[in-house]
Amino acid sequence: MSEFSPPYDFKAGAVLLVNKPLTWTSFDVVNKLRYTIKKHLDVKKIKVGHAGTLDPLATGLLIICTGKFTKRLESFQSQKKEYTGSFLLGKTTPSFDAEQEPNAFFPTEHITSELLEEARLKFEGDLEQYPPQFSAIKVDGVPLYKSARKGERVEVKPRPVHIFKFEIDAKRFPTIDFYSDVSKGTYIRSLAHDFGKSVESGAYLTKLVRTSIGDFQLRDAWELEDLLAHIDGLENIYSKD
Repeated sequence: MSEFSPPYDFKAGAVLLVNKPLTWTSFDVVNKLRYTIKKHLDVKKIKVGHAGTLDPLATGLLIICTGKFTKRLESFQSQKKEYTGSFLLGKTTPSFDAEQEPNAFFPTEHITSELLEEARLKFEGDLEQYPPQFSAIKVDGVPLYKSARKGERVEVKPRPVHIFKFEIDAKRFPTIDFYSDVSKGTYIRSLAHDFGKSVESGAYLTKLVRTSIGDFQLRDAWELEDLLAHIDGLENIYSKD
């Protein structure tokens, strides 16, 4: 029995690759799967967790571990990740993505292909990156997004990240399509925001898809509804604890 493909042994440990639906939180996916697995096994408790949070407006690869394999979550989370997506130049939002309405506007007429390429090169290699104010990072035990939603700005220190590759396509200007290959801890929302500043404008993330985590690929992932239906249809080979 493989932990990476059916048939799964949810108690001993399984690794589930899921394409996170748009507007769902990563925790929503974990909760839904935990409920479905508990019902299938007819048990009251089972460990289920995810490796690497995706924002509600992002889609793509989410690694879910069950049972004893939840101990592997940190090792999966530490691996590099690949993303595709888009950001819009000329505007910014408080959340750095489309969750909130634009609150500042900037010119884009001066932006040339040469300026875009000059800026792109600045975002490859080792960088110091400030996390978005709307993020789950805790300061004094309080997640930043809770303070941000109260209108409070919390000072945070920049974090070292590494961007292995950053490619852009400006055919839909002022929308910029991109591909990025990044280290653990890189915020793509911050990448979009910082890129906008680097071309003397503004930008916010409009689309994000995580396509890989380490060797795990989105093309091998379940659609969530298909996985839930698969689990519901499994024969319960376990006796109740």
